[in-house]
Amino acid sequence: MTMPSVTFSHDQADAFDRIVAALREEGVDLEDETLRPPGSGKGQVLAVTGKAGSGKTLLLSAISSAAEAAGVTLISGDYEPKKAKTSRTLAILAPTNKAASVLRLRGVPATTIHRILYTPVYDPEYERVAEWLAGEGDRPQIEGLTDAALDRAKLSYDVNKSVPAALAAAGLRGSDFITGWKRRDDPLDMGLIDEASMLDDKQFDDLREIFPTLLLFGDPAQLAPVGQSGRMVFERLPEARVMHLDRVHRQDADNPILDLAHALADPDLSFDDFERMVEDKAAQDDRVVCAQRVEVDLMARSPVLVWRNATRIRLINAFRTVHGAPEDALLPGEPLICDGIELPLKHRKKRLDLEARGLIKGAQVVYLGPGSKPGFSRLHVMGAESPQVSAASIVKIEKPEEEEPFIPFAARMGATFLHGAAVTIHKAQGSQWSDVQVFAPDLWAAARVGRVEAGQPLWKRLTYVAITRAETRLHWVLRNRLARPTQPLGVEDLRVPAAPLELTGPDEGMA
Repeated sequence: MTMPSVTFSHDQADAFDRIVAALREEGVDLEDETLRPPGSGKGQVLAVTGKAGSGKTLLLSAISSAAEAAGVTLISGDYEPKKAKTSRTLAILAPTNKAASVLRLRGVPATTIHRILYTPVYDPEYERVAEWLAGEGDRPQIEGLTDAALDRAKLSYDVNKSVPAALAAAGLRGSDFITGWKRRDDPLDMGLIDEASMLDDKQFDDLREIFPTLLLFGDPAQLAPVGQSGRMVFERLPEARVMHLDRVHRQDADNPILDLAHALADPDLSFDDFERMVEDKAAQDDRVVCAQRVEVDLMARSPVLVWRNATRIRLINAFRTVHGAPEDALLPGEPLICDGIELPLKHRKKRLDLEARGLIKGAQVVYLGPGSKPGFSRLHVMGAESPQVSAASIVKIEKPEEEEPFIPFAARMGATFLHGAAVTIHKAQGSQWSDVQVFAPDLWAAARVGRVEAGQPLWKRLTYVAITRAETRLHWVLRNRLARPTQPLGVEDLRVPAAPLELTGPDEGMA
């Protein structure tokens, strides 16, 4: 019997035992490491809820490790081995690229929900390489691929467990080995969903079509998806199906950011009281900073988190102004946020191609420079497994007090982008950055409005989500001021693979 070599708190241990028992009913015994063929159980949905620091990710990781040790096949989304009738499958999913990348950095092989809904179609020649990398075939001989290239691919796969990354290491482009994407036909067995508070009802229903067994991990203190009246999908479940983790132990050695997050549960805490608490923490610990202005250098890779759209637009334009960005062009290194795909229905395949490569609504992207065709951009998709792509782009720069955005350049159709130097707290859910700047004047304004959401003052929900986006350091920005940059924008910090993935379309300028 191989069980996780971690120390659980009592509530984590109880949740783990209940999940083990539930999976045993579905034919997956994590204790005895035995599997029954799929179809032996009816399937079920369970949820694990808890605030930041309660150990949800630790529990998710332990379950995935125990399942893999028991012989369950982990499905990554970038390549799917041929499924045997007796095999059992597990996918670990997150709503956004960034949330999935946070899990991967912690050793959990996660992918996005969108990537599991659509599967890549590999060129038959290169699928032999993928089968070999996944341990399901002999080392192939492929014309144009040397032994040294195959060795590089194997070394990359052993480290990253990503077939596209391995083939890129062998010198191939994505258009060489992936010929398209198709909607998943066959269901999988089990899905572990992180950041489940972000799921809307349609995503949840889509997942139920694919996974008979779902385990949802979510934080009830976060903001519910827009348009769902403050309700999260795990609140649809019977009480007996929900396990709640209380913070009975401290993680990350007295983390002051988590202390602040949990202090927001006090119903008597006012905004002024909380701000004094932030100031006290800043005086004691350099992981909390009371900042007199927004640091523009941080905005290039981690956006300022705001409540109001007017604040977001004003900060974005200030960022571009201090960097001397021209109105008719982007500078390499400027951050963008994907705002969707503008393609007609007849180009559905190309839409799937863009979305499957990480250009989904809300994806964080860094502009690398113009592409090889008018309207195309070279882009780095933050958190994506194959991050660098070239795609037809429509870039919109919003202006203060102007109804229509300014468009410095655009293809006829393709992926649309807004600037990403500042984002709303709602859009930041599911993401984490090492340093996070929270624009306190906006939260003060939310407190003054006095709105309540799901029984809690809105400013507390906003503040909780905003400050828990910080992995290492929280910058609580007190004043509406912007520092000057200490260095020009650049892209040197972004790792460059062998070749970017070219997302071309049926004609010039179309993705």
